[in-house]
Amino acid sequence: MSSVNKQFGALLTAGIATLLASSCCVGPLLLVTVGLGGAWVGKLQLLEPYQPIFLGIATLAMLFAYRRIFRPLAACRPGEMCAVPRVRLFYQLLFWSVLLLIVLTLAFPWLAPAFY
Repeated sequence: MSSVNKQFGALLTAGIATLLASSCCVGPLLLVTVGLGGAWVGKLQLLEPYQPIFLGIATLAMLFAYRRIFRPLAACRPGEMCAVPRVRLFYQLLFWSVLLLIVLTLAFPWLAPAFY
């Protein structure tokens, strides 16, 4: 597996785990905000007991991604993701986006009263 695939795999794992973790709380709020709703939105509450597991998986995957994405340029070999500036910047922006979603999911219990 190439270096680029390892970073993408770690970020993809973190992103999916974060989406699953936020699907019980943040997801329904976002869906209702954009006008999507229905009885099926209430079913997303069934995922709430698994939220800590999904957040743990996301955090672990983010640690692996951080180690690969933010290493010094001197440690990069030619052909690796960190050697290409555009690709490195894209992965860093993707990393911070997923991290923001994790933080929002963790902070949601304190932020929710402002929306309801």
